[in-house]
Amino acid sequence: MEADGRSAAPLRRDARRNRERLTAAAAEVFAEQGLDAPLDEIARRAGVGNATLYRHFPDRAALVGAVFRGVLADTARAGEEARRSEDAWAGLTAYLERIFAGLAADRGANDLMTTGIPGVAALEVLHAENRETVSLLAARAQAQGAMRDDVNAEDLLFSFAALGRAVPALTAAAPDAWRRYLALLLDGLRAGGPVPLPGTPLTRDGLGAVLRDLGPHRSA
Repeated sequence: MEADGRSAAPLRRDARRNRERLTAAAAEVFAEQGLDAPLDEIARRAGVGNATLYRHFPDRAALVGAVFRGVLADTARAGEEARRSEDAWAGLTAYLERIFAGLAADRGANDLMTTGIPGVAALEVLHAENRETVSLLAARAQAQGAMRDDVNAEDLLFSFAALGRAVPALTAAAPDAWRRYLALLLDGLRAGGPVPLPGTPLTRDGLGAVLRDLGPHRSA
């Protein structure tokens, strides 16, 4: 299947091999540089010309959809599992920890999940499913008395996306630094008292490094 859901015609062996090389190279480059990475670099690493890249993937959205098909499917399954949790707060926190671990592992996945990438149909579906997951779990957690009752889904989605964008910079400072700040954010939503924060706080120099990394995004 193509990223837009259409059936793809069978590829010749050499064409299939080129497509596999392109998606593997794109996954590698996107993980390192984010989704704004130059397509020329992807073609170079795949060992093919730009014309071959565009023959398989006419635009960036088509390439992104192919590379992250598995990530999108895994995230959708995580949402389904979370919605089945009897303890809504536990389901929400487990879902977020799973999502944020993915954001920390891959800069391309971070861009995918925290920004709008037009033209990737599966991503549009996932964003809708993610909103439903967060909205349902939040409403149930509020009804169960676990979450403060003066926030809505948009409050949560914005807060999670804003922290998510900082995850690569935090990860550069310390691999699991994001866990501390996700826990701090969740404590602000919790109806009960706070829980001990994991990890150690950033140092003054560490904060400076994170803020520098959060500066203008660069493609190279």
